[in-house]
Amino acid sequence: MCAADRDTSHGLIPALRVPVGPDPDRWRTFPGKRTVVVVARTVTSTVRVLDVLGPVFRDDPRVDLVFAFDPTSAFNDGVHDLARSVGARILPWHQFPHLAPDLIITASENADLVVDGHTAPVLVLPHGVGFHKVVPDSRSDQNRLAGVVPDALLRSGRARIAVSHPDQAAQLATAHPSTAGCTLLVGDPCHDLLINGQELRDTYREALGVGDDRRLIMLSSTWHDQSLLGREPSLPARLLAELPLDEYAVALVTHPNIVSAHGTYQLRTVLSSALGAGLLRIPPTDGWQATLLAGDLLIGDHGSVTFYGAALGKPLLLGAFGGDEAVPDTPMAELGRLAPRLITDVPLRPQIEQALADAAPDSEGARPLAALGDRALVAPGRALQRLRAVAYDLLRLALPEPSAPLPRPAPDDPVPVDHQPDITAVFVTTRVGDTPGGPQVTIRRTPASVAHFTAADDATADGITTDIDCGGDPAGAEGTFRHLSCSDRERDRRLPESASVLIRETPAATVTAADRWATAVLSHYPGCRIAAAEIESGGCRIRLHDGRAVDVSATGSMRDAAVLAAAVYALLRSGRPLANTIIGIRVGTRTEDADLSLVHRTA
Repeated sequence: MCAADRDTSHGLIPALRVPVGPDPDRWRTFPGKRTVVVVARTVTSTVRVLDVLGPVFRDDPRVDLVFAFDPTSAFNDGVHDLARSVGARILPWHQFPHLAPDLIITASENADLVVDGHTAPVLVLPHGVGFHKVVPDSRSDQNRLAGVVPDALLRSGRARIAVSHPDQAAQLATAHPSTAGCTLLVGDPCHDLLINGQELRDTYREALGVGDDRRLIMLSSTWHDQSLLGREPSLPARLLAELPLDEYAVALVTHPNIVSAHGTYQLRTVLSSALGAGLLRIPPTDGWQATLLAGDLLIGDHGSVTFYGAALGKPLLLGAFGGDEAVPDTPMAELGRLAPRLITDVPLRPQIEQALADAAPDSEGARPLAALGDRALVAPGRALQRLRAVAYDLLRLALPEPSAPLPRPAPDDPVPVDHQPDITAVFVTTRVGDTPGGPQVTIRRTPASVAHFTAADDATADGITTDIDCGGDPAGAEGTFRHLSCSDRERDRRLPESASVLIRETPAATVTAADRWATAVLSHYPGCRIAAAEIESGGCRIRLHDGRAVDVSATGSMRDAAVLAAAVYALLRSGRPLANTIIGIRVGTRTEDADLSLVHRTA
């Protein structure tokens, strides 16, 4: 067995005896009239085949499906695990030349499929939208057009290249004349999946923990140094540092090649602060379609996910765009010309808010990019049916009887791959204003773990911004204050030492217990101005550094001790009365009343 058949996670890949091998008929259950070999070379290409394989061959026991793991790609890490995770039979690469398959299917055009004795047709599925990207060639030190199969396979006459638009066949014939007559117009099953899931948007948002009161910003990065993360690796953290966490959520989808090349450990290390601030990292193998449908705004690059978003009419900003990787005169190149850009060396939040406003249905500034989809994607909703007809024609096999209509699958719910942490330290901007009903405190919070990614005023040498006047949003506005609020579960000890407000994470059993805890905390952290604890029976006890105590009661989401403490802090700093008063508290789009009563003053 050759070294190429050694999988680092599972040792040697054993040769198969069933459903293919020297004597498969002795062991089989199903009749096995035809053998389809799926060549799995990268995670990206394997996922694309898995998305369509089940529906195409559903209900047919005559077709044996076997995966051949080609380990020669620079991005082979994770392929074997992915195939095993779906229960596929995996063929070691050394056994592949000894088979006589009836059809080979792959979404990796770069596999070496010219084997002496093989006559089976090779159906090459796209693993993106069209042929719009130049990538490094693994067989040389040059670049090549992604999606084009090697000349040797084209000369063999066995290649069939699935395309999603007639223009792609013309593009290939111009770039590589030997592809003429080798293309099959199928459509794009991935685009169909997105179309079928549009009405499940609310379900997907719920799965991500994003309610109607928050905007979901999705980041999508292809791979290589001109990608979004290649150009702006700190962008997720910067967004989380600027966008209030009660108003926005941020999700990230990365091309599978990033993890295959660098590993999950390095990716998590690079994104460490952002993940600590609540970044939703979506698996590169699934979940991105549902996240795209759930999102309010997409920030992308020259990857296919960005194009899918544009084709769906998703509000879009380009955070990076391909340079010489984007092929001229393609729909993707046109997207790069038309789509608005995110300028990353100036504040991000105003640009996000402007893009969302421009995309509103009644906005004159809306930029319709969806028409670009018509130049790359045809026959929406029918790609699976077309692909099934192509596959059975190449197999020289009649469709199974009875042949039920193919389903219209929608994406599965998205599940972030990293455990979402409790955010235990936040910078809080408060603004006190007057309404006909009395004082109102507006609260905006951002995670402290990403504070060093913004130009915060008056930062300490340790990078912790201390309590300051008028440091909020807008800077210098009257009645605006900024402070650090910290839970007693925070593990970075710099933060509670610099916090103006400390919160007890677990509700206190009694008011007396809350007072005891607050007295100890204020004694231990003399720079702290407020210590707040929720009471199990209801309400919140807030202890001030001067010995006074305030009882606060509120309804709904405003019962959160951190929110109530922020409101009291703002009143304290603005010189407003704390005794027997009702105030309005506004967090994001929510506004509720809170009842304050000054309990007592101690020496």
